[in-house]
Amino acid sequence: MGRITQRRPVTKIVIGEDDVVERRRADVLAVEEPLEIRVAGESLAVTMRTPGNDVELAAGFLVTEGVIHHGGQFRSAIHCGGPGTGASDGNTYNVLDVALAPGVAPPDPDIARNFYTTSSCGLCGKASIDAVETTSAYDVSIDEASVDARVLLTLPGRLREQQAVFEKTGGLHAAALFDAETGELLVLREDVGRHNAVDKVIGWAVLEDQLPLRNTILQVSGRASFELVQKAVMAGIPMLAAVSAPSSLAVELAEASGLTLIGFLRGSSMNVYAHAERVRVPEHAGAARRANA
Repeated sequence: MGRITQRRPVTKIVIGEDDVVERRRADVLAVEEPLEIRVAGESLAVTMRTPGNDVELAAGFLVTEGVIHHGGQFRSAIHCGGPGTGASDGNTYNVLDVALAPGVAPPDPDIARNFYTTSSCGLCGKASIDAVETTSAYDVSIDEASVDARVLLTLPGRLREQQAVFEKTGGLHAAALFDAETGELLVLREDVGRHNAVDKVIGWAVLEDQLPLRNTILQVSGRASFELVQKAVMAGIPMLAAVSAPSSLAVELAEASGLTLIGFLRGSSMNVYAHAERVRVPEHAGAARRANA
């Protein structure tokens, strides 16, 4: 599908000390369209997303909502159109119907979110706060993963280097999965919604049957919200790093679940908000320098 970006006319205005320049030009925008996720024909959720990797998005969403726990429970998915789908002119590729493996229970009707969520809030529409705290099939607290702090410092730059669509539009979030031991980039996905980018990464792991994602680091381009911590825990990811700040609830959930949470990962520094024991600090001149505020 060639709908990831779109060219639109824009008026560019530059105000200088001595003159004002105004001109028309073409600009490249990131596409944002709704995706309805269905399971066995029944609507589960509608989210605003950047088209592409829709099957991964749906698979990851099902994991982070606790519907499935590994790749063997995901059978197939197909874009559908026609009567009843809102696609009067054929297949718009904005409805995806998922088939679960035989014997896998369908989603609980209580988690169905049959209305639009925004691209910045994957928690909109939750029936209650109890439904947010979904129990994970994996215990990240027992994951023995660790990472050199120097490797962590390279992750934001490597994430940025691989953001092909962001380079054109400046308007997408990104999430990437790295091997904690080797620092290898395993997968990277972009989306207008940061929660969708994470679901696409987790969905990739579902389709590759790699859950739980032991010994990995999830690097995100924005802030670390409660929801992103929850998604990491649901996929068995032991470490989450963000270039911006975490929320207080994200730190509380990370501490309680055993996830290492890193924020403000920029330049030569970082803040480790929970379970810092997984971050190996290099020693200088025979001893690591530590300062307590």
